[in-house]
Formats: sequence, C-alpha cells, structure tokens
Amino acid sequence: MLSSRGRLIVVASPAGGGKSTIIRRLRENHPDWGFSISATTRPPRPGEQDGREYHFLSREEFLRRVRTAEFLEHEEVHGELYGTLIAPTRERLERGETMIFDLDVKGALSVKAEFPEAFSIFLLPPSREVLRWRLQNRGTESPELVERRLARADMELGLTDKFDIRIINDDLNTAVSETEAAIAARFAEIRS
Repeated sequence: MLSSRGRLIVVASPAGGGKSTIIRRLRENHPDWGFSISATTRPPRPGEQDGREYHFLSREEFLRRVRTAEFLEHEEVHGELYGTLIAPTRERLERGETMIFDLDVKGALSVKAEFPEAFSIFLLPPSREVLRWRLQNRGTESPELVERRLARADMELGLTDKFDIRIINDDLNTAVSETEAAIAARFAEIRS
C-alpha cells in the first residue's frame, strides 16, 4: 500500500455520466488540487492533448508498464486500456496535495481498496435515456459502442453502494455545487 499524507478524491460514473466535465469545473474552482492524469491506449478525442487529459500510450508501451508494475490500477474498457500511474500519484500525495481522480467505476474501486481513506463519489445520470442521449451526442462513439457502454453502465450502476456518496448529474451547476459541498463536508477545509 502506498503511504499518503495528501487527500484523495475519486470521482467515477458510467461513460457519459459527466465526471470529466464536473472535475474540470472543480479544478477551475480549486487550482491547487492535483489531477491524476490517467494513461490510455485510446486515440485522443478532438481538443485533447497528451499529458493534459490523458497520457496517450501505444498498446505495447502500456503493456510494458503493466509488466513493470508501474500502475496503481489498470483496466481494459471497450477494447482500450486505461490506468493510473503509481509514481506521479505517490509523489503528489507525499507532498501533501489533495488529488482528484477521474476514473471508471472499476478503477475507482481499485483505488479505494488501496486507499480506504479516499473520498469516493459516484455521479449518476438522471436516467438511462439521458445517458444514451449524452453518449450519442458526443459524436465519438458508433451505435455499437454506445450499446456496449450502456450495457456496462447497467453493471456499474449496481455498484453505487460501494461509494461514499452518490450525486445525480441532472443539472451541471447543481451537480458541481453538490459535489463541492460533499467534498467540503468530508475534508472541512475547501476554500470558498
């Protein structure tokens, strides 16, 4: 287990649940929070940059790093690999930083198992229909991938009880406010 002096906030949701958008807003409000940048083998979406949203790695490089135990957690999702690198996480926690993680549900549960003190937040879509609409309107997923993501979401929604808190992401501003309030209540030191 990694030792930590910092604080961990783990935000998870099914694909299309809004976690990246909410985390982006939280980071704007709290620029001193560190952000755990995951590694992935998926291609960048329009506007994404290597080292900002993700560390984009080839499948070969990712698997090499798995073999050399460089990941805190890793998972294959819809044919692409995702993972959290240990070294940057360890360094930032040892400096006492508050870190926020944008993870899929299984990854979040892996981090929570390693760091039981982490505050875990599950963002729920208001309905399966809204989730379908969000995925379709991204414009980055084929109809088949949308259906696979929805099937995975059904499984992930069955794991919400394993998280410290659940927030329905129906209205972005409300969801950001509720998430921020939950974090403030948990850590009692977030600046207004």
